[in-house]
Amino acid sequence: MFKKFNNLSKSAFAALLMLSLYPSKVLSDWDALNMREGVTQVSRDVFELHMLIFYICVAIGAVVFSVMFYSLFRYTKKRNPNPSTFHESTKLEVAWTIVPFLILIAMAVPASKTLTEIYDDEEGEINIQVVGYQWKWEYKYLEDDINFFSNLSTDQDEIYNLVPKGENYLLEVDEPLIIPVDTRVRFLITANDVIHSWWVPDFAIKQDAIPGFINTAWTRAEETGIYRGNCTELCGKNHGFMPVVVKVVEKDEYNDWVLTKKEEAIKLAELTEKEWSLAELTQRGEGVYQKNCVACHQMNGEGLPPIFPALAGSDIVMFDKDRNVEILMEGVQGAAMQSFANQLSEVDMAAVITYTRQAWGNAENGDGEYVVPSDIVEYKKPKI
Repeated sequence: MFKKFNNLSKSAFAALLMLSLYPSKVLSDWDALNMREGVTQVSRDVFELHMLIFYICVAIGAVVFSVMFYSLFRYTKKRNPNPSTFHESTKLEVAWTIVPFLILIAMAVPASKTLTEIYDDEEGEINIQVVGYQWKWEYKYLEDDINFFSNLSTDQDEIYNLVPKGENYLLEVDEPLIIPVDTRVRFLITANDVIHSWWVPDFAIKQDAIPGFINTAWTRAEETGIYRGNCTELCGKNHGFMPVVVKVVEKDEYNDWVLTKKEEAIKLAELTEKEWSLAELTQRGEGVYQKNCVACHQMNGEGLPPIFPALAGSDIVMFDKDRNVEILMEGVQGAAMQSFANQLSEVDMAAVITYTRQAWGNAENGDGEYVVPSDIVEYKKPKI
C-alpha cells in the first residue's frame, strides 16, 4: 500500500514539476481536452457556464474530501480508543440543507439565462431548413429557394486504409453549408427517415433531427472560417459518415454565392431538355453513383447482401428499366432503399440509372436500354 502511495506521490510531483517548467505546454494540452470556446456569443456563454460549474464542483470536492481525509486521520481507533456518543446537531442539519440550496441557486441562475438564450426562437435574417437523411444532410434556404445535399467527400481509399488518411478525415463534404458572418441564422432541423442529430461545437448547437418534428436552433457567427461537426445520433451503419461542415463567409461573398446557386439551378433545369448521349449520361452517372450510392452498393456494384443487394448482374438493372426508375423514385418499402426523388435532379437520376445499366458488365448482358432525363420528367407527371 505504501509503495503505491509513494508511486502516486512521485506522479503528482512529476505533474507539478511539468507545470512549473513548461506551463504553456501543459495549459495547451488542457485546452485540447476542454470544451471549445467557439465563435459565437452563445458558445462563449456556454463555455463560461461550463467552467463556472466545473470550479464549483472542484470546490465542493475539495471541501468534502478534506473533511473526509481529516476525519480518517483525526478519529482513528489509535487516537480515540473510546468511541464518542453524541446526538444530532440541529445547526449542522440546517447548514447542510441551506448551503447546498444556495449552491444550486448559484448554478441555476446563470444556467437559466444561458438556456433562455440558446432556445430563443426568433426568426432569423436567414432561415435554413436542415433535413437529415441516411447518410447525408439536405439544406434548404427558405428565402432564396436554394436547396442542395451535403455528402461525405472523403476518398473511399482512405476509408479502407489503401492510402494515408487526410487532415479532415471523415469531416469533409462535397458542398458545405454557407452562411454570412455577423448575421442571425435560424435552423429548422428535421429528418426524412430516422433520428439524426445536427452538431456544430463551435456554434454550441446540438439539436436532434426527428422525422415529423421541427426543432430549431440559431447562430450568429462572429468569425469567418470553416467549422466542422457530425451527426451525433446512432442513425445506421454509416452513422460516422455524415459530417456537418459550415463555411462562414463575408456578406458580399455570400450574396455572390446565392446568385451563383440560382444560376446553377436554372442551367440544371435547362439540361433536362438537352439531347444526351449514352457516353455523357454514363460519365455523369458515375460521379452521381460515387457520391450517393457507393456506401451501400460498393464501387464494384456487389452491394452488401442481404440488406443492400448487388447491382452487378441484377435482373432489374439489366432488363427492367421501368422498375429501375420506380425503385429510385419511390424507394422500397420495408427495405433500406430510400427514395431519391427529392435528392437527385432529373438529369442526375437518369444518369445514375444509365450508369448502373452500363457498368460491371451489365451492358453486355442486359437489354441495352438506357434512361434519359425526359423519362424522369415523364414519370413525375401526375397520373390520371
